[in-house]
Amino acid sequence: MLAERRQQQPRFRRVFGAKYISLRLATEEKLRSLFLAAGGRPERKAPHYFVLGSSKWFEGLYPSTKSIVLPLDELNSLTTSITFPDSFTAMRLGETFGLPLESLKPYHEKIYLLSELSDLIGEFGIPKDAPNPDYSNYAQEPFEKYIEVQVWSDIPVQKFLLTE
Repeated sequence: MLAERRQQQPRFRRVFGAKYISLRLATEEKLRSLFLAAGGRPERKAPHYFVLGSSKWFEGLYPSTKSIVLPLDELNSLTTSITFPDSFTAMRLGETFGLPLESLKPYHEKIYLLSELSDLIGEFGIPKDAPNPDYSNYAQEPFEKYIEVQVWSDIPVQKFLLTE
């Protein structure tokens, strides 16, 4: 269904291959395990994903992208983790699923706590952000475009969740 959506809507550029769900689940399992080991207390099995700041590159993956703003001081340090960059790249499980393995960086295979964000940015900076005019092969290219924030609770995003 996700792959069909991409075929039907050319401006929907996000790649969802047959192995996407398996990669997503394995990534979330590793994220959660590392977060628990660091003292995190996730309230959800899988987090809500956010980009720190904004990302023109990420906005270009989808047509009519919208954004929400969650001030960092409204996030609970026990339910918030951070990866540098995107969690797929940071957790380094892509090779198992046929994606290229980027060279190991000191921030890969780690999660960071909210209290470590300033030090993380101080040491490594913020990834370069630029929209991709093509996106056709982005899943095979280096993927260090933004810092990802994982919110392991519904509380900070409750007002944005759809309720019926």
